[in-house]
Amino acid sequence: MLTKDAIQFISDLGANNSTEWMHANKKRYDSYKKDYHSFIDSILTEMKKLDESLEPLEVKNCTFRINRDIRFSKDKSPYKTNIGVWMTTNKVRKNGSGYYIHFEKGNSFIAGGIWCPESTELKKIRREIAFFYDDLEKIVNDTEFKKEFNEISRTDDVVLKSAPKGYELDHPAIEFLKLKSFTCSQKIDDTLFLDNDFSKKIAQKLIALKPLNSFLNRALETEE
Repeated sequence: MLTKDAIQFISDLGANNSTEWMHANKKRYDSYKKDYHSFIDSILTEMKKLDESLEPLEVKNCTFRINRDIRFSKDKSPYKTNIGVWMTTNKVRKNGSGYYIHFEKGNSFIAGGIWCPESTELKKIRREIAFFYDDLEKIVNDTEFKKEFNEISRTDDVVLKSAPKGYELDHPAIEFLKLKSFTCSQKIDDTLFLDNDFSKKIAQKLIALKPLNSFLNRALETEE
């Protein structure tokens, strides 16, 4: 669970997003970091029971820096005002598949899969889909998967309008092959993060993504 102090700190930071405020509240920030790391540790403990591929992960592998990258952003606010946890099934891969938890007042959610893989990785995933689309169909039609995440996200920005190069429109897996990203998400009520059993409850939800992550990792680990 998240502590009320951690949530209050993020809320106050959102209202006072400046380096001056952060420097003046360094002790609060140090306390927040301890709460943040403890929060991650409790989630990792539960997730490792359900997905053995996460065993090598440590808390430091799942954290996000609080500083925003503002180099190419119109918003020059220096700090993030959300709390994120990323558990990748392959910590050495730049953009592997995994599980994500996001706390942001009014916009909290859990998610997983792989977001916008690079062209070489996308090519591998599409090849895996083309040859083993029955496996992917079984995964997304599984009762637990549909209950928690319904389907792989198909927003306009991640779906091609036509078949990708090398594939025909009549391919039986064409709707999967058109995807440029392979993620799923579920909105979560902010109050759940304060539940004493948050880690267990969220792990039971996230684990519905394990088969999809395994499929994606299988594709990424296949040699050309």
